[in-house]
Amino acid sequence: MARRTPPDRRDSILSAAREIFAANGFAGARMEDVAKRVGISKATLYLQFADKQALFRELIDWLIETSLPDAFPLTLADASASERLAIFAQEAAGKLADDDVAFLPRLVIGESGNFPELAKAWHDVAVSRVLTLIEGLVQQGIDRGEFRAVDPYLAARSVAGPLVLGVLWNTIFAPVGAEPMSLAALARSHVDILLHGLLQGETA
Repeated sequence: MARRTPPDRRDSILSAAREIFAANGFAGARMEDVAKRVGISKATLYLQFADKQALFRELIDWLIETSLPDAFPLTLADASASERLAIFAQEAAGKLADDDVAFLPRLVIGESGNFPELAKAWHDVAVSRVLTLIEGLVQQGIDRGEFRAVDPYLAARSVAGPLVLGVLWNTIFAPVGAEPMSLAALARSHVDILLHGLLQGETA
């Protein structure tokens, strides 16, 4: 059973793991390289994290905690649901374009065929959490009478889908000559289009 890691040590280990995974991918990353980067023994690292998969999953959780937008749009009492949804999409796009975070979906896309547990970890820790937050934003808009009574589950995936496409585009097509896609511009455009389908009084 892994021991609880002191917060400062945990941050140091996960920061080092981010650098190692980003540089070498999952298959090429080694626990001993992470330990060396932190200045601890490999045995000490294994006391904290049972294996590389456990370290990767903890890294995703850490990046969600420190980087991706959390529940802040839900607490903006003076903002409309439309404004909160737009803020959320812009923050998410900004973080997905940040190299400190962007390497994760790139890594999962590139290596999940050989390591399906990476896709599961990314979905369970990151994707499902973000979708739940978007569903909450949509439901609040419905409850306040600002949005039509759409299905929040489907609406959340409509919000997130283009950002996933943007990540895929920049990961797969941009390296072979396609024009890179601005996730921030994509988020702004898509939210504007989407809101015209959500707002009360808009005609189809």
